[in-house]
Amino acid sequence: MEDTKIEFLYLSEEDMIEAGVLDAGKCVDTMGEVMTLLSEGDCMMGGRNRNNHGIQLMFPKKSDIKDFPLEDSRDRRFMSMPAYLGGRFHLAGEKWYGSNGRNTAKGLPRSILMVTLNDIETGQPLAYMSANLLSAMRTGAMPGLTAQYLARKDSKVISLIGPGAINKTCLMAYMAKFDSIETIKIKGSSAKSKTALDMKQFVEETYPQVKNVIVCDDLEEAVKDADIISEAVSVKDHQWPVFQPEWLKPGCVFISSGTMDMTDHNFMKDHMTKVVDNIHMYEEYIEVYEEYDADGNRKSSGTPGMYFVNMIEDGLIDKKEVYHLGDIVRGTAPGRTSDDQMFLVSLGGMPILDIGWGYECWQNALKKGIGTKLKLWDKPYLA
Repeated sequence: MEDTKIEFLYLSEEDMIEAGVLDAGKCVDTMGEVMTLLSEGDCMMGGRNRNNHGIQLMFPKKSDIKDFPLEDSRDRRFMSMPAYLGGRFHLAGEKWYGSNGRNTAKGLPRSILMVTLNDIETGQPLAYMSANLLSAMRTGAMPGLTAQYLARKDSKVISLIGPGAINKTCLMAYMAKFDSIETIKIKGSSAKSKTALDMKQFVEETYPQVKNVIVCDDLEEAVKDADIISEAVSVKDHQWPVFQPEWLKPGCVFISSGTMDMTDHNFMKDHMTKVVDNIHMYEEYIEVYEEYDADGNRKSSGTPGMYFVNMIEDGLIDKKEVYHLGDIVRGTAPGRTSDDQMFLVSLGGMPILDIGWGYECWQNALKKGIGTKLKLWDKPYLA
């Protein structure tokens, strides 16, 4: 008689910290493995084309039903992000989250996230874990991986556009892979914004080897002379930051994890190497989320990946001109070929990343005896 008892491991945020979720260097290495599997096709996400970022509850703008939740400006959303990841990971999983901008007034993060890992054969749960730190670290590790492969090895200046939690983890990843950084520039909503000053304090306390930590008044000051530009801005009503090509240093890598505007398509076409994490995911984005004005004109997208798709559709560039980061990591696509080569990189986030880093944390927890075992059943009532 087979043993039909099922237990899974629950990991709180404190457990995740003890299991190494904040190890930025290891997270970058794991993201390299995940992107290689993506390049090889040994993974899948949801949707008809197996490349969906996730499935989101789309709330209506109005309803006749009393207390029905509505779409508003405070980012109320719920999203399921399922995926399978192959290779040594070989499991399925899902990141699930709810988000509401009103949370901050309650002392809560805007988004509250959990990750589930499941056996790919039986479907049984293996682990259920707090994922706010997991998600933030894998998000920051992707720009770190990008810089590791595309930035100049002698990079000295990092520009952080949007000094929130994501750029903090981006910085952790950059610093784990570059010991040449001398200057970090910070651009928040203002030179005196709390997030900008908090980031300055974090840099000074965590990385005393950095010689210059500068809170900038404007975007041009922040971007000028930067080797690595790290954009992670969250905006409302399409008011994303606008970058001018003449601000960019030859040889820089511009990494966007948020929303930005560089509407000089000719400059992007002729002078920047275009890289994405997954072009097919942006094609799905366009289909679901693209907006048009009252005259039927397409609104600016805000993410470079969607810019690239629009440029392909408009015949400005060929799809072959947009490289996949996983192919570069794997060595089947070119990386940097000259010191002056400039890159524009779009990273949109994928659940395979959550599964990869969640797997590592789960394995560490098992080795260290961290977490709480929870019983699903000793024997299923219905079998």
